[in-house]
Amino acid sequence: MPKSVIPQGYAPSLNLYDTQKAIGLLKRVFEDTLAGALNLRRVSAPLFVQAETGLNDDLNGVERPVSFDVPFAQADAQVVHSLAKWKRMALYRYHFSVGEGLYTDMNAIRRDEELDNLHSVYVDQWDWEKVIAPRDRSEAYLRRTVEAICAAIRETQATLQASFPVLNKLPRLSGEVSFVTTQELEDRWPDLSAKEREKAWVKDHPLTFLMGIGGALKSGKPHDGRAPDYDDWSLNGDILVWNPVLEDAFELSSMGIRVDPAAMDKQLTLSGHDERRELEFHKLLLAGKLPLTIGGGIGQSRLCMYLLGRAHIGEVQAGIWDQETMETCRNAGVILL
Repeated sequence: MPKSVIPQGYAPSLNLYDTQKAIGLLKRVFEDTLAGALNLRRVSAPLFVQAETGLNDDLNGVERPVSFDVPFAQADAQVVHSLAKWKRMALYRYHFSVGEGLYTDMNAIRRDEELDNLHSVYVDQWDWEKVIAPRDRSEAYLRRTVEAICAAIRETQATLQASFPVLNKLPRLSGEVSFVTTQELEDRWPDLSAKEREKAWVKDHPLTFLMGIGGALKSGKPHDGRAPDYDDWSLNGDILVWNPVLEDAFELSSMGIRVDPAAMDKQLTLSGHDERRELEFHKLLLAGKLPLTIGGGIGQSRLCMYLLGRAHIGEVQAGIWDQETMETCRNAGVILL
């Protein structure tokens, strides 16, 4: 069911034309700042991959990819959900060295996404991946990387607010990053849902990295789903901020240190996906041929929403919406692109 809600009294800070200018500036500044902070090089990425390679992201394992045949290549293709595994294969094929990484402008279609203020069928991310040494597969390295990404967001916000002074009324992303685990949240609020725990924590800690997503907690349930074949569930997490417009926790990025052969072996078995061991990507990884990496996706439209103070993702990206959403936005004076 549609869940789009426009807060009472909401009004955008920028008009339609200035919004487009601000989006362009935001994306240019953040790309350059992120690349400098993490030593990343821009590469081109596919819109679709061949199904049998195992390179597509299975997300929570229930989402259906958009599929089509390519007769002249005698191949079946899938529009990507994300590039989590493709990026690691690219680092291997392009012979990147330890400490070097890539980023790309990722566009995807997620046909089964529920439409609301934060979700649409079209997904746009900065997908990034970086080669690391064995000693870097640690929580300390993960934390340092999170802090570098948050610093890039702060720098982008400062540039935006200098260029569009009206945005200065929005809260600055300031203060230290709060690091907390999903198990700590479950221990503190065992009777709340995962999303309710996030909201309760992030309201008091407006810049949070929530760690340990995918594996079962003491309750026997995971905090949230994660595919078993890219993130190491013990070394991953989400960057969450407090969104004052929607008065809720707001995810900007999902990221983590990726599985090594031992972690993938364990997670494939735990998740009941041992059949993936026969796919090309999985064979290479289990044989120890792929580089150790850290990576993630940072939502482009999500970051635009947050830094421009917008209430609906349709204000910063073009998409397809249900009739109820369009009427809700129209009645609130919100222009959907």
